[in-house]
Amino acid sequence: MSLSPASWSPLNRRRWANFKANKRGFWSLWIFLVLFGVTLCAEFAANDNPLLIRFDNRFYYPVFASYPETKFGGEFETEARYRDPYVKKLIEAKGWMIWPPVPYSYNTINYNLAQPAPSPPDTNDWLGTDDQGRDVLARIIYGFRISVLFGLTLTLLSSVIGIAAGAVQGYFGGRTDLLMQRFIEIWGGLPMLYLLIIMASLVQPNFWWLLALMLLFSWTSLVHVVRAEFLRARNFDYVRAAKALGAGDIVIMFKHVLPNAMVATLTFLPFILNHSITTLTALDFLGFGLPPGSPSLGELLNQGKNNLQAPWLGISAFCVLAVMLTLLIFIGEAVRDAFDPRKIHGGKS
Repeated sequence: MSLSPASWSPLNRRRWANFKANKRGFWSLWIFLVLFGVTLCAEFAANDNPLLIRFDNRFYYPVFASYPETKFGGEFETEARYRDPYVKKLIEAKGWMIWPPVPYSYNTINYNLAQPAPSPPDTNDWLGTDDQGRDVLARIIYGFRISVLFGLTLTLLSSVIGIAAGAVQGYFGGRTDLLMQRFIEIWGGLPMLYLLIIMASLVQPNFWWLLALMLLFSWTSLVHVVRAEFLRARNFDYVRAAKALGAGDIVIMFKHVLPNAMVATLTFLPFILNHSITTLTALDFLGFGLPPGSPSLGELLNQGKNNLQAPWLGISAFCVLAVMLTLLIFIGEAVRDAFDPRKIHGGKS
């Protein structure tokens, strides 16, 4: 299938034109993709290993492989620590190194600070360091990536479950709809954040365990939208015609009715992504999120609260979250305009 808009159907070309007509959302999409693309390649943007080493007329790639110190004339068989002045001197005596723009990883501790940690921004640490001497910019780059990946994964999985549940409710109706609706009302009334805190305190959380816990409560977001679309469409003529031709319920639900229901569903996805990211940030801020030491925007906010004498911590995390969530909201508004049947090219009704 071609990705060129010229090969799209007239309906999709109209939607793309409406999306581009929303300049704020269109440019927000490109800005977000650039930022996310940079963070996806975080190891090349912020790393305490060089990108490339030329030593004794041979090339080495520490980003992709580990090399013992003896490879460069050192004394230890362990992995070389390229920030060590001794190792630097050995390599530069017979070659050179190319470092990434930020020569720190998210867990690199800078032992050569001019001031006690947390130290203010300077030419070495552009956004300063946290209370453990780790570079704030490096932790933001890695934290941005893990927040967006977590949010995208949770949004995708919860959408699959929510769409399936809403489709079953709306298509079959009757007692099936009644029982599932009562269950969702009870399940949705549970205090999600408190239960997540309790469950996260019982086990050592990691990325996948935390994802599973949040998935238990986030799948209900799209159920009502999909249910309403299926309730509306199940008595349409094309559904009756499909039944008369002998099509099964699964085929009718997911081949004929679901594409029409996806129009309303897609407009909610950026906002569900926003909610997923903010929930992860809140859990990290409270200390019930990702494991200690993980690059986390919520943990950086917590450090800002605990170190009011270091305002760059809280300001940096707040600005990154504000920009990220604002871009996603603007993208969501543009997607809503794109799928609005009352909109025509130019964004006018």
